[in-house]
This record gives sequence, structure tokens and C-alpha cells, in this order.
Amino acid sequence: MRAVKVEDKSTLKAFHQVPALIYADDENYIPHLRQDVDKVFDPEKNKLYREGGKAERWVFYNDEGALIGRVAAFVNPRTAHENDQPTGGMGFFECIDDQEAADYIFDTAKKHLGEQGMEAMDGPINFGERNQFWGCLTKNFTAPNSYGMNYNPPYYPKLFTNYGFKTYFKQFLYFRDALMPVQPIFIRKYTSLTRDHKVDIRDAQGFSTERIARDFRTVYNDAWGGHANFREMTESAAMKIIKSMEPVIDKRIVVFAYHEGEPIAFYINIPELNEIFCYVNGNLNWIGKLKFLYHKWRRTPKTLVGIVFGVTKKWQGKGVEGAMIKFMGDAIQKPKKPMYTKTVLQWIGDFNPKMLKVCENLGGEKYREMETYRYLFDRTKEFKRHPILE
Repeated sequence: MRAVKVEDKSTLKAFHQVPALIYADDENYIPHLRQDVDKVFDPEKNKLYREGGKAERWVFYNDEGALIGRVAAFVNPRTAHENDQPTGGMGFFECIDDQEAADYIFDTAKKHLGEQGMEAMDGPINFGERNQFWGCLTKNFTAPNSYGMNYNPPYYPKLFTNYGFKTYFKQFLYFRDALMPVQPIFIRKYTSLTRDHKVDIRDAQGFSTERIARDFRTVYNDAWGGHANFREMTESAAMKIIKSMEPVIDKRIVVFAYHEGEPIAFYINIPELNEIFCYVNGNLNWIGKLKFLYHKWRRTPKTLVGIVFGVTKKWQGKGVEGAMIKFMGDAIQKPKKPMYTKTVLQWIGDFNPKMLKVCENLGGEKYREMETYRYLFDRTKEFKRHPILE
């Protein structure tokens, strides 16, 4: 076996070819957009490079010269030194069903990270935010993957655990029938909040990008402020996030709650983009863009994806999440032809029991599980799981 660095057009083409080989017979697999993947490794588009981050990619061949896998290894300057040991990342892992090949791929990533001063590696993860390319699918391989979510064959978990990776945290995705009536308790919460506490719940129709970004930032900074490793979201960062969503956002399914005009909560949803991207074969070239625009115009997606809930500290535990779900349910079900019929909630880590409880209280059912693994280079060191958020 041999490893070849991705450093020219030929090796980049091979890097994108590997998934096509691994998933050739898997009808559920929807490829990641190569433009999304390339953006992760573009120093002009991924600011982690400008902050000192480093990344390398490889493709792997067997002795006969056939492609057998790929991987990336990276050092995220924001997170590498937040653990008991310097910890790097490995991701975009693909491999044939062969432990020897997987071990060779993992060894390559480990060796590189060790040379960068790392003492552990997490994987499979992204060289960036957790909302994309994160985790190994461990349960439910019978449905297509959501946009940006990792998907893999059922044999991948054993490749990781046989090498010595251990579960750092589990990730749960929830499903909810969008046409299912909300529980009576949420109707009562909605009535109480809107009538007795003067809470106004509404969608973002008519809102400017600037207002969405401002209100999103206000709630975000209050809701997560005080958590370990929290960094306050800047005005420019909030604008960048919301502007990046503009091509896909549907303001009918972006919900905010206000008290006396001040934002106290948000429930951000987007259409399930893979119900469009399944038609573009992983490439948003000009043909892919035309297909995207056509299916966006037709409103092809019937699944909405809950990206994130946020509730300011003062209003946590008062049923605001349920009230927003009730508002959303009414909005979806009112038209003769419902806007959406299914809801998927993006993954939530087992280290966040409060949010898991919210999902279950809202009638969500766990329908898919993933895991983020960690491998300590010093095998005598104590392994610790991700700390629980209080």
C-alpha cells in the first residue's frame, strides 16, 4: 500500500473519486458537494488557515495501483489545546472493508499529527464547524444522509474501534412528523406565553438579513454565554452566517420569539437540501446550479431540517421551545398543500442532556446515531469522554 499527498489536479481528482468507489452500490448515499469539500481546504475560504491551522490530505492505493481510501489530517488552532493533551483531527475518511488498509490510513494521519505536536486525534471530524462532515454513522444505514451530514457503510465503526479509537461522544438525530399535532402541553404553553407573558412568536417573513443576523446574535450570545470555551459571536460573524444561508433560507420556517420587542429565542430551520442535491451527483457546476434553481423554484424539499434552537437564559425552562414548535406546526399545516411533511433535527451530542430532553419533549424520535471517536497516542493515558454541559 502507498499514500499519496493531494497536491495537484490529478490527486485532487482521485480524492473525489474515492467515495464513488466506496458507495457504488449504495442507493441511499448522496455525495457531498465537491465545492463544499474543496472549500474546507482552501486557505482563501477557510479562515482557520489564517489563524495558523494546518491540513494535509492523502489518497491511498493498494499494491496493484487501485484506489482504496482517502483521509485528511488537520490541526485546528481554536481547539487543539483545549484538552488534557494537544488534539488534532482526522476526517473525510473513506476506506474499503479491510482493517489493514484502515490501519495504514489511520497511521498516516497519526504520524502527521504527531509531527505537528499533537498527542491525540478526533475523527471523523471537519476542519471547521461541527455542523458539517462530523461523526461516524453507527445506527440506521437505511435512509439518505441529510445535507452536510456524514454517511458511511456499516463496517466503518469497527474499523475505528479495532484500531483503538474510543467513543468521545455520541450524536443523536431526531425525526418528527411535521403534520403530527403538537402535544396539548405545548398549546397551553403557547397560550400562556402569548397571552399572559406578552411573548410574540413569528416567522422571519419581511425581516431583512441584518435584522435576522442581529436577533440571532442577541439570543445566541445570551443562551450560550458562560459555557466552557464559549466565544461571543461578533456582529460580522452573525452576518456572515445568515448571508451564507440566503441561497437556501425559507423565512417561513425561521422562527423568533420576542418579549416586549426584545428577541428571547430562535428556532432556525432550512429545507432538506439533499432532496435537491440528490439530482446533481455531488457537483454544483453550471448544470448542477440549474438543477438546484429548478428544484428550489418547485419547492421540491418536503423535509425541514432544524438547525438550532436558542433560548436566552431568563426564558429557559418556560416552554418557549414548545411554543415555537406549536407556531411552526400551525404554519405548516394551514395550507391545503402543507409546505413540509417531515422534520429532522440536526445532531445533538450526548453531552447536552438539556437539549436532548427538549427534543424528546417535542415528540422527536431518535432515528439515527453517530459517534465522534478519539484516539490517544500514548495508550497508557487515561481516556476521558466529552464533559457534560451543565
